[in-house]
Amino acid sequence: MLPTVAAAQDSRAAYLRMFDSNGDGRVSESEYVSWMSRGFATMDSNGDGILERSELPGGRGKPVTLHEFQDNLRRQFHRLDRNHDGYLSARELTAPPR
Repeated sequence: MLPTVAAAQDSRAAYLRMFDSNGDGRVSESEYVSWMSRGFATMDSNGDGILERSELPGGRGKPVTLHEFQDNLRRQFHRLDRNHDGYLSARELTAPPR
């Protein structure tokens, strides 16, 4: 059974609420970076602020600092912000990457 449009919109709104720390119904760059940086903290098992090769998925790649990780998140945010208003709507947040 396919989900209804209302259910899809509801799940988008619920996803947005996870990021939206101030409850204004949209996601700022700082909210996006803050929420997405949680993944870095989870992977950084020794807490040194650097994802070493052994901490990266698949154990491959060059080490990544928190600053580099967050710079990448900022670039992602701006690619998702398709109307360039400095915020992500639920639709922008859940849109497939380009």
